[in-house]
Amino acid sequence: MEELKKFFRNDRFAEHVGVELLEISEGGAKAKLEIGDEHLNSLGTVHGGAIFSLADLAFAVACNSHGTVAMAINVSISYVKALTKGTLIAEARENSLNPRLGNYTIRITDEEGDLVALFQGLAYRKRDRIPL
Repeated sequence: MEELKKFFRNDRFAEHVGVELLEISEGGAKAKLEIGDEHLNSLGTVHGGAIFSLADLAFAVACNSHGTVAMAINVSISYVKALTKGTLIAEARENSLNPRLGNYTIRITDEEGDLVALFQGLAYRKRDRIPL
């Protein structure tokens, strides 16, 4: 898993927006985002794109954690709580897996563990191995 963690540290977009990968497990991942001024929208709350980017990295890591290249084919996100500061945590969990498809739920919570958003993702699994 350590090689996979190094591989995903090369995700330049996630790094650019401040997403930090914390943990990888088979079918799972955990990442965080420290909210800064650059993550706020014009209303002063965390931009939905920042929350989505956090969830998307956790999703990508979880669905690629088996060492096989997997790509998103459908995702959705529901925002349930607005924030203006603090830290967001995204935890990805694999719901189902077969040779071609994987289904994942990513819970995005605040520092108190309150739900901020819920992300659902469906990944297509290719035959290619992750180039580690």
